[in-house]
Amino acid sequence: MKSLTKGKPIKVILLFAVPLYVGQLFQLGYSLIDTRIIGGILGEKALAAVGATISLSDMLTEFLNGIICGFGIIISTFFGSEDEEGLKKAIGGSVVLGVAGTMFISGLSSAFLPDILRILNISDELLPQAAAYIRIILCGLLATTLYNICAAVLRAIGDSYTPLIFLVISNLMNIFLDYVCILKLRMGVSGAAFATIISQALSAFCCFLYMKKKYPGICLSGRDFLPDKEIWKRLLPTGLSMGFMISFVTLGSLALQTSINTFGTNIIVAHTAARKATSLFLIPFFVLSSALATYCGQNLGAKEYGRIQKGIRDTILLSFIWCVAALLMVFTLSPTIIRAITASAESEVVDTASLYLKINAVFYFLPAVICILRNSMQGFGDTKTPLASSLIELAGKVLIAYLLAPFIGYMGVMISEPVVWAFMVIPLLIGTMRNPIWRAVSSTDSGNL
Repeated sequence: MKSLTKGKPIKVILLFAVPLYVGQLFQLGYSLIDTRIIGGILGEKALAAVGATISLSDMLTEFLNGIICGFGIIISTFFGSEDEEGLKKAIGGSVVLGVAGTMFISGLSSAFLPDILRILNISDELLPQAAAYIRIILCGLLATTLYNICAAVLRAIGDSYTPLIFLVISNLMNIFLDYVCILKLRMGVSGAAFATIISQALSAFCCFLYMKKKYPGICLSGRDFLPDKEIWKRLLPTGLSMGFMISFVTLGSLALQTSINTFGTNIIVAHTAARKATSLFLIPFFVLSSALATYCGQNLGAKEYGRIQKGIRDTILLSFIWCVAALLMVFTLSPTIIRAITASAESEVVDTASLYLKINAVFYFLPAVICILRNSMQGFGDTKTPLASSLIELAGKVLIAYLLAPFIGYMGVMISEPVVWAFMVIPLLIGTMRNPIWRAVSSTDSGNL
């Protein structure tokens, strides 16, 4: 267990964020390898079938992961205030609510899957493989949630290294199972889905056993799983706010995907590759914001408000430095990156995806501020403003998908995110400046940290 309430803020945040960053790189690395395996072995139609449903699976998994991350913020607050009984009850409540929510969403999505796939405008040519892939992913959501709960608890108590270890093991196992299921057993895209679920289930099981042995102080008894009105009243708003905040982002992408799926196989592949490459450049923002959520949660519990403000300021400055580096890489290496991801020789795929990256990279400073402010505001108790910002993103992408993209084609999709980012950042800046915790800290207090 490690407290984030002592030491120089930016140093503490970076040390906590490093394993998160490495873990995200491994996760993205697996995703890129998975894309390469599917595209290289099964062909571009199989890759397009998976890509056509990726926004749906992302929306559901990110929604559930957001809920668990929200629970983690409350857990970190109890840890920061050294309330051991509250800590255990918060963990128990997270398990009960997380598992129940996952089973409900998995069952509901599976029941209405044919209707959902029709809404996504997936062509008859891609539909059989797309349905086979996403159905397995939906049935295995519980494995993902169980791992995320274990990881969230560990991070809430200051251990960000152990989740990295199990994530690396999971990803390596996933790659191995990809080759076994796709190449050896010839299971097609279903093999890729089974490989993902099996590796995540094993990782969750091993992580649970480790926690039980390493941290006996947070081992739960039966009463810790019983509803606690006061604690659950804190868990649910924060968890749902984080879940909806993230799912609004992916729901907006899902709306765009309905337009993208009408532009043909090459555009679907280009968009899939461009989004994966974009994830590579945005990882530092996601990692720093995740670290800040735990950092703010612990410092809120310890009433160290000045540290919260200084941590946010320093992290934004650090993220701007990465924006410059990312911009240089995109404008010099984007064709190479796209070819490496897709294994495609189609000039339309490479050129379209490269243009997407260049348009977005110019505005990377906006998602940097958005990610950092959204998660830090959740960490110091503001669940409404981040949700409002995400609603702006959802509304913007839906409007572009149904009003702009049909008239100017894929270019409408490429310019959608910078336009939406510009509107999203406004309520976050205003909300942060008006937050009582932020305003309560004088410049003198901040300077003495």
